[in-house]
Amino acid sequence: MSESVRRLMLIAGATLGVSSCATWPFGRAPDGLSQNIAVPDSFVVAFETSRGRFDVMARKNWAPIGVDRLYSLVRARHYDGAYFFRVVKDFVAQFGISGIPKNDSAWSIRRIADEPVRHTNARGAMAYARGGPGTRSMQLFINLKDNPRLDTLAGFGFPPIAEVVDGMAVVDSLYSGYGEAARGAPQPGRAGPSQDSITTQGNAYLRRGWPKLDYIKTARVVREWR
Repeated sequence: MSESVRRLMLIAGATLGVSSCATWPFGRAPDGLSQNIAVPDSFVVAFETSRGRFDVMARKNWAPIGVDRLYSLVRARHYDGAYFFRVVKDFVAQFGISGIPKNDSAWSIRRIADEPVRHTNARGAMAYARGGPGTRSMQLFINLKDNPRLDTLAGFGFPPIAEVVDGMAVVDSLYSGYGEAARGAPQPGRAGPSQDSITTQGNAYLRRGWPKLDYIKTARVVREWR
């Protein structure tokens, strides 16, 4: 297994939760939104980034549990300010750690159940990163090329939940100069950042050592089909 593929298999928190509607891990929903709302069959999320906008369409018939979680995360504004902390040219662009430690902790311990791979990891497809059965939570990656090996990797694969439908050129342009994280001590500016350090120290850690990384300004649901 290559190092790039191995790093998709992140280790998440310890509590398994299954959601059939949009829910928040905090005491109340953000901005006065209802805490329990029906998730549409499909919807478009507009990601405004430091490189421009790209749109992703989520499809419940691909992976309903994963799509429900995405809807919750976007409605909770989880991805606003999140960095693309791992961009590997001709492989994937990974994001999903908000950079706010208390929020990341609250989401990461609420894992979602596994689902079968119903759509291949084609270029533009988006899926959750995970470290084994029952470990999906909030981190996502976008395939920068066709990656069919991710459909069956380690016997469980990475089920896509959505695909980029507009702005793939923006995704392709995300800064990839840092590459993979270094083994052992972090190497700011010479290798990618540590996921654990982002989770515990927040975005200030990234701004200090990896200032060229691109980030999400806002992520909003802009269209729904029910």
